[in-house]
Amino acid sequence: MEQLSDSDHRDSADATTSSCQSTTAEDGQCGGGGEAMARGLSAMLESVIKDFDSKALDTLNSQDELSGSLDRLVQELDQLLENAPLPFIVQHASRISSVKQRVSSLNLVLKSVQRRIDNIDHMLSANTTQEKASSETT
Repeated sequence: MEQLSDSDHRDSADATTSSCQSTTAEDGQCGGGGEAMARGLSAMLESVIKDFDSKALDTLNSQDELSGSLDRLVQELDQLLENAPLPFIVQHASRISSVKQRVSSLNLVLKSVQRRIDNIDHMLSANTTQEKASSETT
């Protein structure tokens, strides 16, 4: 998957803008119409969304690994508590359980964000496909 830097996104936006410098006062549209600008904007947004999607997926995988490690640690602490229920251990076990709950809720938020990004990407893809089909028929 190709990753574009911020400067690449700006360059593609500048290229889209500069291609529209031939706008005339009468038609108010960019060169051959607003379609080229819309396609350029759509392509730029698609790459940005894919970049965010990739980073969100990496974060989600990392959070899943962290959650698994915390689960293992909580199990080990539970075994420790059974063998030696010291107040010090109980306090740390409580803290770790609290962190585990926060990580779990963060995972739910990340999954929700991932679904939203997927929906946006799907809508953009469908819109781009529909625009291509309508421009080919005209």
